Amino acid sequence: MLLPAAREDLTDDDLDRVYAWPDWPVPTAWLRANMVMTADGAARSPDGLSAGISNDADRRVFGRLRGLADVVLAGAGTVRAEGYRPAKVKPSFADRRAAARQTPVPAIAVVSRSLDLDLAAPLFTEATVRTIVITTESALPARLDPVAEVADVILAGDDDVDLHLAVRALNERGLHRVHAEGGPHLLGQLAATGLLDELLLTVSPLLAGGAYAGEGPVPRVLTGVPLPDAPRPLQLHHALEDAGTLFLDYRVG
Repeated sequence: MLLPAAREDLTDDDLDRVYAWPDWPVPTAWLRANMVMTADGAARSPDGLSAGISNDADRRVFGRLRGLADVVLAGAGTVRAEGYRPAKVKPSFADRRAAARQTPVPAIAVVSRSLDLDLAAPLFTEATVRTIVITTESALPARLDPVAEVADVILAGDDDVDLHLAVRALNERGLHRVHAEGGPHLLGQLAATGLLDELLLTVSPLLAGGAYAGEGPVPRVLTGVPLPDAPRPLQLHHALEDAGTLFLDYRVG
């Protein structure tokens, strides 16, 4: 730990305390986003995935963060590209989750307007807690009905997903600790709509440059929708370091 006070060799319990969800008046949601990026802001490696810019320390923190969440929120493009699977039950979190009246694992909530989803994937067929799909009121029944057979469905918005309605629906299900994992377009929308409370950044000691060979510009951590009040101030809550990789926790506002 570098900030707020220097400390060496953090245990898993230490990490859980560092990343503990803040006290806030339930039933309001607290939404944190967690992303890994290169030192110059690239959100993926040349193969289009985040694994190439991640490392063991990042994966360790990632596992602790998921273990503390009520629900993991991700866009369908990220779910497809990263091959999302359902969260696994971890005995080290069992007692804590039970005491907090959480499900044994966080639910995975997928935001998808088109419902272009592989319903035979483990995310839908092997989930301990039923996967949630967030889509629109105008979704075609031919696509919506098969999804509803293997997942819980939230309809939020008419032609485009209304993220305020989506997060409110998650709250109504008792899912208040919302952990968003991207992709960059979804996180850009969450920030633009004022839903983002906390931004957790893993900064890998890597340089991507302006583009990868043969490709256009590299996606940044947040992209797409402009912030109406940019630049928006952030407050640094803590900073950790491991072999040159930085773990930064920013609170919004």
